[in-house]
Amino acid sequence: MFALAYNLGNFLRRLALPNYVKHWSLTTLREKLIKIGAKVVSGARYIVFQMAEVAIPRGLFRAILERIRRLKPTSVVFR
Repeated sequence: MFALAYNLGNFLRRLALPNYVKHWSLTTLREKLIKIGAKVVSGARYIVFQMAEVAIPRGLFRAILERIRRLKPTSVVFR
């Protein structure tokens, strides 16, 4: 479990964080991004991820999600 959490933190820090927060430590990432309370509200046409505004600013969260979305999976060829 620890290795999985560590790898997730490194993934976020190296590939998904905007430049102005890349210096955050893994502890800061855990406290600000992972250990937050949130809920998913869905309606007929939308799904909303509601979280406390004090965790991180909405724009930063949106930028992180956009960077994750832009990552393209690589194809694996087995020989």
